[in-house]
Amino acid sequence: MSIKKTIAVLISGNGSNLQALIDQAGEQAYRISGVVCNRHSAFGLQRAARAGIPSAIIEHGAFPDRAAFDAALLGAIDRFQADFIVLAGFMRILGPAFIRARPGAILNIHPSLLPKYPGMHTHRRVLAAGDNEHGVSIHFVNEELDGGPIIARSRIAVEREDSEENLAGRIHRLEHHLYPKVVGWLVAGRLELRGDAVYFDSVELPATGIEHPAPAGA
Repeated sequence: MSIKKTIAVLISGNGSNLQALIDQAGEQAYRISGVVCNRHSAFGLQRAARAGIPSAIIEHGAFPDRAAFDAALLGAIDRFQADFIVLAGFMRILGPAFIRARPGAILNIHPSLLPKYPGMHTHRRVLAAGDNEHGVSIHFVNEELDGGPIIARSRIAVEREDSEENLAGRIHRLEHHLYPKVVGWLVAGRLELRGDAVYFDSVELPATGIEHPAPAGA
């Protein structure tokens, strides 16, 4: 039996994507070796504890600059002996030194159909623009905010009755369905980053990645 590759999950808050990764770990090729969080009060830490996953709290305010914070993050990840890094609602921008230390090994999930709406408040911005669709994107992390090469996207129609809160809930269902699958692809060796191009099973993906269908009820 092969030994599963390990991931460290970085969180800042509720940790619903962490929970999805925990719940689906048995079906995928990864094992969560540790959780790193920058807030003592994050509910995601309780999720990790309930699952028996060790955690480390690295509060950004305790460090004089981003470089020192990033070095502490990398130290915690190294102690967890993680092969890959999975950002799951981690609300800090990683510096260039951090990203260069783990090339092609850092994933992020973003609640929009990138390259549209990088940054914050994506549901609000989609509604304000009158868009007829919304979705999630999973990408490799590079030095550009939400700008790394896209691996996969999934989308839903924006309904007339959607509020910001309701739309956020529908997008969470997409996230929880897709993120564990993509993490599983990465640790199984099916994904590779070559420069700015993403390869899946040795085939180069288009710039918008794999279009993955939404789960029923999303």
